[in-house]
Amino acid sequence: MNATDQAPVGWDGAVNAWRVAGSVFRMGRREWVTETGWKEAYDDGVRTIIDLRNAAERQPRPTDPDVGDALAAFDVVFTPTEDPDNREFKTLCDPYLNDPAHYAANARIFPDKLAAVFKAVAAAPGGVVIHCSAGRDRSGMIAAMLQDLAGASDHDIVAGYQTGMRAINERHRTLWPPHPHERHLDEETFAPLLQRRGAVVLDFVRGLNTRDFLLRHGVSEPELGAILSALGARVAL
Repeated sequence: MNATDQAPVGWDGAVNAWRVAGSVFRMGRREWVTETGWKEAYDDGVRTIIDLRNAAERQPRPTDPDVGDALAAFDVVFTPTEDPDNREFKTLCDPYLNDPAHYAANARIFPDKLAAVFKAVAAAPGGVVIHCSAGRDRSGMIAAMLQDLAGASDHDIVAGYQTGMRAINERHRTLWPPHPHERHLDEETFAPLLQRRGAVVLDFVRGLNTRDFLLRHGVSEPELGAILSALGARVAL
């Protein structure tokens, strides 16, 4: 895999799971993954799970599989990308971050929180899987930044977000109980939304300049090097 590839991942139970590049993966909530799925992730080199969710979201659901002690093989790191009680953020992102139009505000309001995610990637031994709830927006924001850092093309960055968006839309087709705020969208409704949001993701990440953003907010050059190594990137610092 090189720094611009993204491929689906078939870990049992994993929802919206993709290899961003190299040994860095993204997906929806980890509680969907089965014991078998975690063994498959381990076999794929994953050793660290980076959870982007807020504490209140990390609750088990009755339908979640029992995974025994499968997670004992992994280091679980909690690095929320936001403070859900921040007044400005709540005004922009109600009921939650669900549109790339607010990524720039997220980066402006919580730069240290985003930097902490990248520092966790840099510190991780072996492969890393980054996840939020749906695997679309918080994971999509971080994945786009990783791709930008690694030198991915405009097409690959847009496609990366759109694949995650499409996958969770399909999940909503059969999800039970239904999501409290979202439903499956038919193609006529979904297609223009997919196009608009993909373009907005690209505008966000190119305007941000991930490398400079991270350096300004406490990520060191050696840490950037470690992240690029994990991504399999051949990009000079």
